[in-house]
Amino acid sequence: MSVAFRRDGDEEHLEPKFEVPIPPGPNLVTVHGRQLIVGKIAELEAQVAALTEETALTSAKRDLRYWQARVDTAQVQPVPEGGIVRFGSRVRFMLGGKAREIVIVGHDEADPAHDRLAFVAPLAKALLGAEVGDFVDFNGREEAIEVLEVSAG
Repeated sequence: MSVAFRRDGDEEHLEPKFEVPIPPGPNLVTVHGRQLIVGKIAELEAQVAALTEETALTSAKRDLRYWQARVDTAQVQPVPEGGIVRFGSRVRFMLGGKAREIVIVGHDEADPAHDRLAFVAPLAKALLGAEVGDFVDFNGREEAIEVLEVSAG
């Protein structure tokens, strides 16, 4: 039989598992964001303790290392005050004739489907530093956004 058709096991054909990439830059978080990270760690520690299947265990340990690194580097930001858009702000604005509202948060608590944008997202970056009544350039358009309201997220 030809060596080309011989197969000793599946291990040699598995893709290598790399660490979960950590976003570049500072790990800014809200108080709620840090609580989410701590909760994720507790959940993963329970999974690791209960798992026996090696592939699932390896994956859970990799995820646990990611979240432990994130809690170790977390920089909890103060609750924003005043009418200036900052990290942690809830912002109501007009864009393209439609009213929208977002909260500017850290990478790990971002959820665009629920209007929670990471501070590095283009829309969040455009709004940072703006005040109520300001018009902000966005997406190559001048004064595309009108800031209507700013509050703590």
